[in-house]
Amino acid sequence: MSVLGEVATTHTAALYVVKIGSASLAHETVFDEVARLRGRGAKILLVAGGAAGIAAHYEAIGRPVRSLTLKNGSTARYCPPEEMAHIVAAYERVTLPRVHAALAARGLTGFTSTAQAGSLVTARPNPPLRAVSGDRPVIVRDHRAGTVSEVATECLSQLLDAFDVVCLAPPAAASDGGSPLNVDADVLAAELANALDADHLRLVTGTAGLLADAEDPTSGISDIGRGEGLRHARGRMRQKVRAAEIALDGSADVAITGPHSLEVGTRFWRAPAPADDLTLLSRAVEISSVSRDERELAEYLVSWCRDRGIDAEIDEAGNLVASKGSGRRRLLMLGHLDTVPHRWPVRWDGGTITGRGCVDAKGSLVAYLETLHDLDVPPDAQVRVVGAVEEEITSAGAFFVRDHYRADAVVIGEPSGAGALTIGYYGLLKVRVAVADPVGHTAGQGVTTAADQMVDVLARLRAALAEAGPDALLAVLGIHAVNGGDEQRGEAVVDVRVPADLSVDDLTRLIGQVAHPVEVEVLRATPGHLTARTSPLVKAFSRAFRAEGVVNRFLAKKGSSDMNTLATTWQGVPMVAYGPGDAKLDHTPDEHLDAVEYRRARAVLSRAVAEWIAAETRIVGRAA
Repeated sequence: MSVLGEVATTHTAALYVVKIGSASLAHETVFDEVARLRGRGAKILLVAGGAAGIAAHYEAIGRPVRSLTLKNGSTARYCPPEEMAHIVAAYERVTLPRVHAALAARGLTGFTSTAQAGSLVTARPNPPLRAVSGDRPVIVRDHRAGTVSEVATECLSQLLDAFDVVCLAPPAAASDGGSPLNVDADVLAAELANALDADHLRLVTGTAGLLADAEDPTSGISDIGRGEGLRHARGRMRQKVRAAEIALDGSADVAITGPHSLEVGTRFWRAPAPADDLTLLSRAVEISSVSRDERELAEYLVSWCRDRGIDAEIDEAGNLVASKGSGRRRLLMLGHLDTVPHRWPVRWDGGTITGRGCVDAKGSLVAYLETLHDLDVPPDAQVRVVGAVEEEITSAGAFFVRDHYRADAVVIGEPSGAGALTIGYYGLLKVRVAVADPVGHTAGQGVTTAADQMVDVLARLRAALAEAGPDALLAVLGIHAVNGGDEQRGEAVVDVRVPADLSVDDLTRLIGQVAHPVEVEVLRATPGHLTARTSPLVKAFSRAFRAEGVVNRFLAKKGSSDMNTLATTWQGVPMVAYGPGDAKLDHTPDEHLDAVEYRRARAVLSRAVAEWIAAETRIVGRAA
């Protein structure tokens, strides 16, 4: 079994932190949604609310729930040291067994525990509480409540690897060594999301997110910025908003969902765009979409399209598909939803956005969608925008596009820079070489380890490739070799960029011969592609560049893109790649995109698409 995957990365799966309030735990459908998330491969950390469970437990043991009246008139559960054992018991006997049973009913393995067990989460005590007793203000010093100060991230990561779902509930261990400390479950979820670098935080409630009018369940607020939520929140919703604000200090995309479901109600945004025409770009970059975790971004963009009257859906492969028109002349604009791993909080510095994916290649995809929105498509034409999945690893989305969305011309969403057009790419060959041999003592004569064999075969491959195609580029994406007990196992993933004068098929055969007896598995083999400058599509872009006053360049890149994937079967279809941003920033921690660059690319793209449609109309007219 491979330990390297397709791209030899330590990133495994998306992490969802999901806080489910005690009222929502009574709704079976929320656990169905959790099961579907797990079915998509996500790791899931649930945080369970306990108000209903505590009430039920206290009633069962005939003990009154103690409360405090605060200075502002609100009430809070009173938790002196003698109550904490009963609070823990309520979670362990009522709430957590309910969660465990619901998970088991869906075939999911679950680890359920209070956060104080094993010091999975530690909190420091809050200052004394100001309360009211009758008409007299009092200071309550024995209330066991606290603020999260430490998370056992390594232990929780191991639990998340071992179980389908990990569920924690308050209270937390106390940093002062005393009885456990009650912590707000929503805030606990936010702190866990930040500590574990979660991809997504969902705070499930009984309403459709945050409401503009607490008395009107239809007044949901779909989007809200940092610092804006509390003015719309009342009662317990204030704690959810507070938790969401805490999570905005991390990198997860944050939403309050409901009613009693994971369906997004209100999204919280950390990086307000400096202008309205940059809002979609900003929000697309904020939603984490590392390969195989594209669904949240796809659903957000589908909603954006439908709100503007654009036909949009998510297809069987998970691709976003948006289109206008149904005519026979078809233009495809193919971008991709996914990014390579690593995120950081998105920010705007003046007119420049920084964040994973802004260049590669959400800037292109958003420009395509906004171009589609503004476009008037004549009856005899169709313009389709696809945001493909897994471009960075398998191109599974693009292969689905190749087999289902035939087009007469294609624009690929990759950064060329606003003043350049990519008309060709090298081919791509990605292979895994692997060996498994019986273990031999390394002191024996002639014994070689799996690591020795990997080093040797990679050296042979590099030498053979240099002789067969000096312009080809070979990179070892990852190498792994271990003693597995009875056998030595080794593997490496190798990426070769193939120039036009070297056949991908010939190169595949050569690698098999040179690597023998080491096993070779072809992960991906796509040919290069070059579109002539005289094609109608390139000419449409040339006219657009001139009209926008841009002195352009034509590029033939040594990298590859989904253009290569389409080229495996699409013959004679003109294809170019165009999008804002500097491709040298792809996959780097300095990925950033300037608003001037983005807007210039938008203008060129819109004009080029219109030029292509107009040119095709003239061609059809002459033929008629």
